[in-house]
Amino acid sequence: MTTNTRNLTSNNQDILFSRAKLSDTLNLKNRIVMAPMTRSMADDNLVPTDAMAQYYGRRAGTGLIVAEATIITPLGQGYPNTPGLYSQAQIDGWKKVTDNVHYHGGKIFAQIWHCGRVSHPVYLNGEKPLAPSPVALTGRVPRTDGLQYGMPREITTAEIKDVIQQFAQAAANAHKAGFDGIELHAANGYLLDQFLHFETNLRTDEWGGNIQNMTRMLFDVIEAVKQEIEHVSIRLSPVGYLHIEHDPRDKAVFDYLLPRLNEYNLSYVHTGMYEDSHQDHLNATVTQYIRSHYKGTVIANGGYDADSGRRALENGDADLIAIGRPLIANPDYVEKVRNNQTLVEFDNEHLNSLI
Repeated sequence: MTTNTRNLTSNNQDILFSRAKLSDTLNLKNRIVMAPMTRSMADDNLVPTDAMAQYYGRRAGTGLIVAEATIITPLGQGYPNTPGLYSQAQIDGWKKVTDNVHYHGGKIFAQIWHCGRVSHPVYLNGEKPLAPSPVALTGRVPRTDGLQYGMPREITTAEIKDVIQQFAQAAANAHKAGFDGIELHAANGYLLDQFLHFETNLRTDEWGGNIQNMTRMLFDVIEAVKQEIEHVSIRLSPVGYLHIEHDPRDKAVFDYLLPRLNEYNLSYVHTGMYEDSHQDHLNATVTQYIRSHYKGTVIANGGYDADSGRRALENGDADLIAIGRPLIANPDYVEKVRNNQTLVEFDNEHLNSLI
């Protein structure tokens, strides 16, 4: 492969394929991360399947796989056939996945998740979704026959503490299942993110009303999961672009939150954006904004390809680059990029099978 000198590290290696260190005990063989992508391919008991084990194993050439968002409780579900990490059968199913990834020389984190108000009673045995405040999400529930989102129920203080422990138990279960670490899904308008935005958090108790209270649940979850597994990371989307309306006051929440994350010895912070473009109110991309406050490892995500990923690494905007849909269409993405081979273009038909 012919490589422009600007894409080389000091030892003449393509920067995408240089090693990265997440901790003294966890090294990555390259800087390409498989982004978490919901595929709804678990069985009807939300147990990972043998096909999922093969799917992830074929992508073990990446430096790190972040598995699809995985629910911590049946009341956290918001999409059909999304895997869980709260039953022994689910732990056993994920163990097949992690074993296969490790057999092929890869590393894999579990992304653990509670959908909050981004759900519907059809997934919750008729119960209303939980949310920080009773603020309805408008629109149609995806992958259903025209169902509409409805009014969620305000989560109680006791239930908040239950959810914190459910995150901790999911982290413990991830450890049992052989994951190398976990990523907290605190982005994209799901439950943890709902506490961080003024549109969805109208509380006036210890969980809302000011910036410190709005971030309290996330810090409590971080502290709880760190008791259960060594490597803990987090995905954040400071911009309210998915399942949440933008509020200019939200920037102050993340101006406070991101520097405090430096106290927690996280494995990384991961940008939760579909397109990591310049945001006028941040005067930067979301990844650049995160980097300006957080001093640890940063994963850039949101429409990157190999070339734009190299630029982000070379510019110091990020340490790792997450790739999404191209990895669905190209299980051998890493080798194709390494050898300058043509990639298969992603199309929606790729969503119908686990290749």
